[in-house]
Amino acid sequence: MEVVIRADYRQMSRVAAEVVVDVLNAKPNAVLGMATGSTPLGLYQELVRLHREAQLDFSCVTTFNLDEYVGLPVNHPQSYHCFMHEHFFKHVNIPPQNIYIPSGTTSNYHAFCTWYEQRIAECGGIDLQILGIGSDGHIAFNEPTSSLSSRTRLKTLSKQTIDDNARFFDDPADVPVYAITMGVGTILEARKIILLASGGSQGRGRRGGCGGAGDEHGDGERPPDAPRNNGDHRQGGSGKSQDARLLRIHLCGEARRTPVVTSRPAHLGPSP
Repeated sequence: MEVVIRADYRQMSRVAAEVVVDVLNAKPNAVLGMATGSTPLGLYQELVRLHREAQLDFSCVTTFNLDEYVGLPVNHPQSYHCFMHEHFFKHVNIPPQNIYIPSGTTSNYHAFCTWYEQRIAECGGIDLQILGIGSDGHIAFNEPTSSLSSRTRLKTLSKQTIDDNARFFDDPADVPVYAITMGVGTILEARKIILLASGGSQGRGRRGGCGGAGDEHGDGERPPDAPRNNGDHRQGGSGKSQDARLLRIHLCGEARRTPVVTSRPAHLGPSP
């Protein structure tokens, strides 16, 4: 596992975008695993810029998102459908039929989760999975106690996650208590993983989840124009420039590059 440190959030996002570009240059019809939240927002903004200014082509790309709240329709402002459309999908040329996001309103969640796993397999598996990491080390909605072999499934959200998300809803009673999430086993089957982490609380998650290496559901650094809601529950936003780390992970003898963006607290001084 390689850790690459960058000076701030913007540089981290640009380095992460370079990893995505490398994947698309090698395989224009790559399958990308997508994450929501403030941490990958800078990455998405950079990819949109490259699409507009450098003709980065997504026309053959297929995407699978990590998770979605149960009970929220696709047009709900806090749904991940809405977040991804507003911040990425509507700005690039991915065919709508190639975009997959878990359904929060399906009538049969077990059947949907089985279908989601099958569809990933039918598309050849995920070539590059984008991740954040929670302050307690969780990825997607998989808490640290989740099985390493877990698959896409329905999960009950922890009280901490529900409390953290309450500020994005007018009424705390409206906060979803369930979500559909890819499992850890599903995520680890990706050929490459890019893990982004930025912000003070992400350092705790990195130490707990990566042996020293991001925050999916805690406070973290935000890009300057990051929204404070619209599905952005994963980071509270410190507004401070933080160091970022980019991890390239080698698993099962197969090179899987995982950019992890982590924050380095200012009191620790310059990064090595």
